[in-house]
Amino acid sequence: MKIAITFSFLILVVVVALAQQPAQYSLYRFNKYAFNPAYAGLDNSLSVTGVYRSQWGGLPGGPVSQHFNAHMPMYILGGGVGMGVENETLGSWRQTAFMASYAKQFQVGKASLLSFGLSAGLVQRLLDASKVRTPSSTVDDFGAVSQNDNSITGNDQGGIGPTVHAGVFYQGKNFELGISAINLLGNELDLSGIEFQQERTYFLYTGYRLDLTKSIVVTPSVLVKTDVHQTQIDFSLTAQYNENIFVGGSLRGYNTNSIDAVALIGGFKLNEKISVGYAYDIAVSSLKNVNTGSHEILLNYNLGVPIGKGRAPSIIYNPRSL
Repeated sequence: MKIAITFSFLILVVVVALAQQPAQYSLYRFNKYAFNPAYAGLDNSLSVTGVYRSQWGGLPGGPVSQHFNAHMPMYILGGGVGMGVENETLGSWRQTAFMASYAKQFQVGKASLLSFGLSAGLVQRLLDASKVRTPSSTVDDFGAVSQNDNSITGNDQGGIGPTVHAGVFYQGKNFELGISAINLLGNELDLSGIEFQQERTYFLYTGYRLDLTKSIVVTPSVLVKTDVHQTQIDFSLTAQYNENIFVGGSLRGYNTNSIDAVALIGGFKLNEKISVGYAYDIAVSSLKNVNTGSHEILLNYNLGVPIGKGRAPSIIYNPRSL
């Protein structure tokens, strides 16, 4: 009974809160390609990133996400290419997506790049019927569950369909701005009698690099996520020492209805090619009474040398923050 009540409460939270159809990440600034295909190639070399996130620890059915992507410039094509795979479980749901992308880049003036990106791929949505509890569900003395609901077969139910993302990204010497949209098709997935709607979600990202000294760089950034009906905002600030160790924090939410968590973040370079980042979210919403926080870890590998043939842009910045 306790698990069923907790799960019901979790589903209610997911229904009213934005950004749990797209997975939530606190280290978004270090993985911009994950939500904007136009960023492909803007790390100026082969860049491979993996992220693991466990959200709302101690709460049964809490979101657990794994994300992997790789992208690189392809100067012969005048832009960048990339691919990404993401898997997330949430209560009785599981979603897996695979995307491939291309970004076309243009030099703007003498000191900036403007990139337009498009991703296409497949998304699969699965329902583990054994974890579902409906108002008509019954449990016998041996723990067997009967759903008594014609839309739930008692077996795993799944559907697969296409999805398309698009974005634009501006990169200057100190300032960057990105706008993107995911699930542009807005299509439904048929899960053997259950229709799942893929909601269009829009992202606005901006960040500014402020060099306080030769050794210390401070970077404020903002990420806005909205499906038009609901909006969530992340405000972040990090300080980095010698292009290596960084520490910072983030606040998710902008009013009493959207306030969610405070994140403590940090990271460092293991060597010239490999970097690691970590975030710990402290819940400040009503969920703070039923979870022990969220953990997220990110690993990035950057080859650090140009790849491919063709002419590179005359201005190349390396915006790596790890």
